[in-house]
Amino acid sequence: MNVCTSFAELGLSEGSLQALKRKGFEQPTPIQAKIIPLLMAEQQDLIGQAQTGTGKTAAFGLPILEKIEAGSGKVQAIVLTPTRELAIQVAEEMNSLRANRAVKIAPIYGGQSLNAQLNRLRRGVDVVVGTPGRVLDHLRRRSLDLSQVKFAVLDEADEMLNMGFIEDVQTILEHTNPQRTTLLFSATMPREIQAVARRYMKNHRKVAVEARQLTTALTDQMYFVVNERDKLDALCRIIDVEPDFYGLVFCRTKVDVDLTAAQLTDRGIAAEALHGDVSQAMREKILNKFKRRRLNVLVATDVAARGIDIQNLTHVINYAIPQNPESYVHRIGRTGRAGQAGTAVTFVTPEEYRKLMYIQRVSQAEIRREKLPRADQVIEIKKARIKGALLNMDQEEITDEYRELAREILAEEHPEGALAALLKLSFPNELEPEAYPEIVESKPHTSPSMRRFGKQGRRGRSGSYKTRSNGKRYGR
Repeated sequence: MNVCTSFAELGLSEGSLQALKRKGFEQPTPIQAKIIPLLMAEQQDLIGQAQTGTGKTAAFGLPILEKIEAGSGKVQAIVLTPTRELAIQVAEEMNSLRANRAVKIAPIYGGQSLNAQLNRLRRGVDVVVGTPGRVLDHLRRRSLDLSQVKFAVLDEADEMLNMGFIEDVQTILEHTNPQRTTLLFSATMPREIQAVARRYMKNHRKVAVEARQLTTALTDQMYFVVNERDKLDALCRIIDVEPDFYGLVFCRTKVDVDLTAAQLTDRGIAAEALHGDVSQAMREKILNKFKRRRLNVLVATDVAARGIDIQNLTHVINYAIPQNPESYVHRIGRTGRAGQAGTAVTFVTPEEYRKLMYIQRVSQAEIRREKLPRADQVIEIKKARIKGALLNMDQEEITDEYRELAREILAEEHPEGALAALLKLSFPNELEPEAYPEIVESKPHTSPSMRRFGKQGRRGRSGSYKTRSNGKRYGR
């Protein structure tokens, strides 16, 4: 099959080409170059096997926008996604590609006002992009009619399987027009997804693109072997030695997210929690604060973080080890982007070590073991930071009220004692070694086969933590 090298060769209309030009897209990605011509030539069922971030949305979105009839009052395309974040992202992308067409695209997901969705559906939409649970809810309410659908798209089908939505997906497909074109996109093809394809797709064609390197060289990947009880102190040490820490911290459960965010806040670190129980309004408020860097740390579950697009993250912290290699790649892919270097840190308990080695092998990542910064090193960094802030403060910002109080204190106390007391009040316990519990970096639990694997050099040598800002090493 010949692969097109420009969008003009794909059979798209001038309106679509102009929309792509406005977005700054000059060349189709491999999945776009293969799928768009097939769908523009004729409607046929397709399986697209490609990783996240390969341009799948435009690959199916452009032909759908070209083929449907705008303003018909009937839903002509249904796109199912595993998360509401991805639903919003896909809807926004399709809206940006519709050019001058009067196509109405509605994202439908949980956490959004049901009445607002009902009103929008009553007014008529051409394309629905939604999560299986909420789409199924509308089908049961009979507020959504899929009998006229021309296209049904399953985006990130393997993720929908992992999240337990596959039965909902099958029920939704049963409600759609039997003459529809079905498009299934998935990074992997487990047996359950293959079974869905056999049952709901007609003479489908499979299109796969060669897997690219899953992790970017711009992301410095490292891990620390620590006991569960020491994770919080380990995380705080990394945050403390980085003057510009701006990171996403992943936990396994909602309870863990809330607890970790609260513990960080108690230690004076600007952090917020994000998970499925956070209301949509609060979620948007938190994300806005994080994007404006009024927060240093966002603690989240994998599901809550799907679809989040934050620029210039310095760190991604796997506070809980990812469930699988795909999750690892998804997580750390949020840093080291757009030419900016980033750091990915994974905390591993001794029992989890073999799982990390499996993740490393499958994702083809270079993850090296490091040593945490020592308490005395953290204290010296904090001293230098406090001293710099004091000496570099603009004297014009210090009002007469502060100067008058300073003179009163110095009239009764020696300058050294007065300044020391002020530092103690401002930074309680931060400069005292006793405030930093000892962190015992444990030995990983390895099987004989894993020890042989390690001797081959893939594990890398244990080093010391290097800060992103100035490249200094700590922990030796």
